[in-house]
Amino acid sequence: MRLWTASKFLLSKISYNCMNSICHAFKILYTLELCTHLCVIVEDGKVIASGRNRTNETQNATRHAEMEVIDTFLEQWREHRLSKSEVAEKFSKCKLYVTCEPCIMCAVALSFIGIKEVFYGCANDKFGGCGSVLSLHSTPKGEGFKCTGGIMATEAVSLFRSFYEQGNPNASKPHRPLAQQATQ
Repeated sequence: MRLWTASKFLLSKISYNCMNSICHAFKILYTLELCTHLCVIVEDGKVIASGRNRTNETQNATRHAEMEVIDTFLEQWREHRLSKSEVAEKFSKCKLYVTCEPCIMCAVALSFIGIKEVFYGCANDKFGGCGSVLSLHSTPKGEGFKCTGGIMATEAVSLFRSFYEQGNPNASKPHRPLAQQATQ
């Protein structure tokens, strides 16, 4: 609930500065040691769902920020008892903003649900599904979603670098000691 409240407050005015807002939200969540990856779904200029990477927290490798935000979005629609066609129509009008390029799994999921457009900060050179490794956001038949990357990429990379240099407190088996443990 804390994440949703912070995201809703910080990202309530999605517009030209959307990625800037996401980076600011990321910095706040980073200081709270809550996430390394943040995304929101926007409909008609309003944030209607948010998600963060919870892979370590849940010990489930599929709980990327994009999958979390999709599940949040679907749960809201279940509560409103929307039909499958109404849900599909809603997704087709929504945009997703995320700090890092969706991975292959997430790009396929976003394409499958019919999201209209995705905007991301930095490229995902190892697992990117929107052009860095594979281009799963579009098909030869013209299906998929429009994708725009590199928005505030330098800031996004800097945030990720800072987080990982500090060590991930939620990792099941940290690759390096946490910064506070290393200085003691």
